[in-house]
Amino acid sequence: MARQFFVGGNFKMNGSVETIKKIVGYLNDAKLDDNVEVVIAPPTLYLLLAREHLKPGLQIAAQNVFDRPNGAFTGEISVDQLKDSNIKWTLVGHSERRTILREEDDFVAAKTKAALDGGVSVILCIGESLEEREADKTIEVVTKQLKAVSDKISDWSKIVIAYEPIWAIGTGKVASIAQAQEVHAAIRSWLKKEVSEEAAEKTRIIYGGSVSEKNCKDLSTQSDIDGFLVGGASLKPAFVDIINSRL
Repeated sequence: MARQFFVGGNFKMNGSVETIKKIVGYLNDAKLDDNVEVVIAPPTLYLLLAREHLKPGLQIAAQNVFDRPNGAFTGEISVDQLKDSNIKWTLVGHSERRTILREEDDFVAAKTKAALDGGVSVILCIGESLEEREADKTIEVVTKQLKAVSDKISDWSKIVIAYEPIWAIGTGKVASIAQAQEVHAAIRSWLKKEVSEEAAEKTRIIYGGSVSEKNCKDLSTQSDIDGFLVGGASLKPAFVDIINSRL
């Protein structure tokens, strides 16, 4: 069975009540490819606003989640709170959290496990820096990030892996089609070897890193690219073109 194409929109720390309603509005009004799973991730403050206004069939993700169920963790959000708010997805391990907030692989893995154990699906972000890319350590870095997760979980059916080369996020630079496909294929090969053939076949691996309406069609043709995690472009009407990249 073919993997369902997946397009996520990460709004990051952008938006207001007015702009979130506007973005949701053009998604609601657009003719979207019925074969694509669409998930948007507004800032935490606007999760319920987006949930209230987004049409059925489109889903909401948190941008982060904590690995404890409750307690004295100021500023964090729990899996149970997401479920209580009917938020069924969360991002975990985005490079901005790994680099700026120093989140280690083990912590990202613990949050992934907590989300899955609590019934929330995960967009697991992995990727290498420019220095690591130039040192030919890309596969080593991304598989190390994956191994930290596989050491804590066994079921990958509720995980979408987002490969986001750090050097291509928000820079306007994009991995070439060949570069992106090469890493996606290596990730799938790792899943087959280290997890299972079923996980390798069924797990969706999506690309992020300055995805736009200009490059999405070419990227979407690759056999191991199962969709996109979109940053800045998800705040614009062009997001619809990315969702419909296979039409």
